[in-house]
Amino acid sequence: MKKIHIIAIVMIFGAIALLTTAADDMGVYGTFKDARDSGKVMKVVGQLSKDKEMYYKPIEDPNFFSFYITDAEGEERKVILHDEKPQDFELSEQVVITGSFKGDDFVAKDMLLKCPSKYKNEEIFIKAEG
Repeated sequence: MKKIHIIAIVMIFGAIALLTTAADDMGVYGTFKDARDSGKVMKVVGQLSKDKEMYYKPIEDPNFFSFYITDAEGEERKVILHDEKPQDFELSEQVVITGSFKGDDFVAKDMLLKCPSKYKNEEIFIKAEG
C-alpha cells in the first residue's frame, strides 16, 4: 500500500470516530414524562421554580446542587446536579438540563442556562413605541 492510502484510511477512521462521539452529545429533547418513560439520557427544557428551595452548601459538598424545574407540560421535578452552582443561576429565564431519572429525582450531568438579554428592555421600548 502506498502512504497516501494509509493516510486516507486513518483519516476515514478518524472521521467516523469523531462523528460517533458528536452523536452522543446530540441528545433528544423532551419532557420529564418522556425522560422517565424512556429511561435514557434526555435534554429537558424548563423554567426555574424560584419559589422552591435551592440547596447548595459548598462547605459540605461543593459538587451537589439541587433545585426545581417546571417543564413545558407543567410538571415540576427536583433536579440534582453534581457540580457547583452556576453564577447568576437565579437570573436564568430558561434552563436546559441533560440527564436521566434516578428514582423520583432527575439527575443532570450537564446544564445550559438562558439568561436575560441585556437588550430586552430596549426591545420592549421599541415595540411599545411602534
